[in-house]
Amino acid sequence: MKKIGIVIADGVGYRNFIMSEFIIEAINKYDEVIIYSGLIKRIYSKKILDKVSFRELDIYKESIFSWFFRKLKEVAHMRKHVSFFGIKTSYNNGKVKKITTKKHYLIKFIYFLTTYFYSEKNIRFYEKLQFKSFKNENIYKKYTNYLKKDKLELLFFTHQRPYNLSPLLAAAKELNITTASFIFSWDNLASKGRMLGEFDGYMVWSKLMKDELKYFYPKTKKQNIHVVGTPQFEPYVMDIYTISKEELFVKLGLDPNKKIVYYSCGDVSTSKLDPFYIEKIAQFIENKKIPNVNFVVRTSPAEDESRFITLKNKYHSIIWNFPNWKLTRKNHTEIWSQRVPSINDIKILKGLLKHSDVNVNMCSTMSLDIMLFDKPVINAVYGNKENELYDDQKYLNYVHFDKVVKSKAVTVVKNDDDFIEALNVSLSNPSLFKDQRAKILDLEIGAPLEGTSKRIVNALKELV
Repeated sequence: MKKIGIVIADGVGYRNFIMSEFIIEAINKYDEVIIYSGLIKRIYSKKILDKVSFRELDIYKESIFSWFFRKLKEVAHMRKHVSFFGIKTSYNNGKVKKITTKKHYLIKFIYFLTTYFYSEKNIRFYEKLQFKSFKNENIYKKYTNYLKKDKLELLFFTHQRPYNLSPLLAAAKELNITTASFIFSWDNLASKGRMLGEFDGYMVWSKLMKDELKYFYPKTKKQNIHVVGTPQFEPYVMDIYTISKEELFVKLGLDPNKKIVYYSCGDVSTSKLDPFYIEKIAQFIENKKIPNVNFVVRTSPAEDESRFITLKNKYHSIIWNFPNWKLTRKNHTEIWSQRVPSINDIKILKGLLKHSDVNVNMCSTMSLDIMLFDKPVINAVYGNKENELYDDQKYLNYVHFDKVVKSKAVTVVKNDDDFIEALNVSLSNPSLFKDQRAKILDLEIGAPLEGTSKRIVNALKELV
């Protein structure tokens, strides 16, 4: 029997691997598919549950010992790669400024220790201690029993970072089950800390990401890194998520005689100035600095509408699209992870990408999303270390986004005059940076959208 376990960490994993064609491909290629889910069972359709086995993962509360060794591993990884701007930023942000808890003393000690001991050998030793610390935990014992009964050929983690999945990975390693992971996002390797653990094989977006993985995780065998693209974008070529321009305009209440300026928000942790940029565009429209357009704002599915209430009440010309991601449970350590999208919400998103005329965002992956529909992109970054705004210009120095900026595939604006000009140029001459957009997409997404899920499943089968 060919049996695969698929680990769905959160709502985004559900969107990418359950709402794409991946799960159907896996069911077709394996004798049995077992879903290990960080989401509750009732959110999965009966159509899928009838064809898979299902195990709901416990809500994980990390012990102080596991936390300590995980932190050691992560900080050592960042210390080793501190020359990368994004990693350096995370490294410095993690330092304790003022000691108010016992954990702060431990963090101080961790930063001191990893100043000297941060080699790859040290990092792997810290991970060994972290995984050893699980041995007496009930959740580890439970997962070990699951895996013994399930007798998997392969356990596939659809996200390489969530620490709450570490006991499951440790159990798989203890039982010598082959493991694989998908590198979740384009910025995860050169801007983030250590993965939850090392895997036997990896699915990556592109050759660029393959090279990055080999650099940051030098023990990885090259032949076990597979370039597959990403299922994140696969819904854009699936008929089930297609919506006509007329239907989109009716659903959102748009004027069919006007073009669309589409602003896509990040979450509040990184994209703090979204309300500032949204108000700028609203004022440009009011002051007739740009043509009379439909101005659509889509917020992040990771948050509610609370930080936009003032703007919503002040500017009635803004069309708001609050993502329809249902919160499936509240008693979770990371509530945002329990939000799950609807089919209709992905239709709206795809419709906005396809039918908008220009997208504005703050250095988001949404830049790639709308480029896939060959539309112009503007990245607004007014904040820096000198002015009073949140320093979002720092993201231009992150390795993944530095490539985008240098490619000229996006227009970066840092003041009102440039912003107004960029909006007007994008609306009047949308094909201006067409070739540059095509090149950066080829660099960042190393395979066609069509057949992404099929490539992932085929690559997984090659690992065992």
